[in-house]
Amino acid sequence: MTLPLFAPFSTIKDNPSNQDLAAEIKDLKKTKNAVLLAHYYQRPEIQDAADFVGDSLALSQQAAKAEADIIVFAGVHFMAETAKILNPRSKVLLPDLQAGCSLAQSCPPEAFGAFLESHPGHTVVSYINCSAEVKAMSDYVCTSSNALKIIQSIPSEKPIIFAPDKNLGRYLIRKTGRKMLLWDGSCTVHEAFSIDKLLELLKAHPDARVLAHPESEEHILTIAHYVGSTAGMIARVRAQPRQKYLVATEAGILHEMQKKVPSASLIPVPTAEDNSCACSECAFMKVNTLEKIRNCLRDETPEILVPEVLAAKAMRSLERMLELSV
Repeated sequence: MTLPLFAPFSTIKDNPSNQDLAAEIKDLKKTKNAVLLAHYYQRPEIQDAADFVGDSLALSQQAAKAEADIIVFAGVHFMAETAKILNPRSKVLLPDLQAGCSLAQSCPPEAFGAFLESHPGHTVVSYINCSAEVKAMSDYVCTSSNALKIIQSIPSEKPIIFAPDKNLGRYLIRKTGRKMLLWDGSCTVHEAFSIDKLLELLKAHPDARVLAHPESEEHILTIAHYVGSTAGMIARVRAQPRQKYLVATEAGILHEMQKKVPSASLIPVPTAEDNSCACSECAFMKVNTLEKIRNCLRDETPEILVPEVLAAKAMRSLERMLELSV
């Protein structure tokens, strides 16, 4: 099987409509003292319009220190919710309330609470891809950038519950040797990669290196030359800029990766399903558009609110995450 190398997506400059919307967004940000934060998985034109593009950890750090009156979060609901917890003084807007997360949805708070009650005495570590309610029940929150460090910081005699991503949990067990009780959750985007198609790609491109996100299934991670967060993948490519890479994470990262390292050859790892881009895309991430960002800035809605008591409980686990990420 032969797939074309990644071709850069159209950006603001290539589309007059996007260019006009980006100009409106820029003016609104200035008028309203607003900042636009975007995840690597967002549409390319949104990444180009953002004040900061990053992974969940970097975006949390940016949100916590933002001095803007308004934070527009081009990402998904749990990210905007986290920004509001970390920065309660700012108004946090999410362009589309339908921007959810399959992984967060796989861990309903009531079911998770019952799970914790049936397994008392554990230190609870939750991946950031979860609701504020789950964060409030956790001792630590982690991201794929700092999960290993956080697990290693917990005394070895303390039993750990890790939620909600079982694939990341299994990866951490292999890396640390710790026994952990795992919640049975996963990301549909990262479980969609086809091992057969990946092996075919490796035959066609024997000089390529495989980059994989730890939310992927074990058979993908076993083949990968590098396993890490989205920010870690970009750093890896920047360290070896003339290499060819097979990239096993949501395809939105390819835009920023190619901008950062134009000399690299990038090939998205395909999914088991045939689709137009031959890659894995998160439908939730892609519901945001420049028009929706313009509208939410103009109208200052939809606004993300978190009850104070819940936010205070969730803040404890998030603060521990940030303290261990310095």
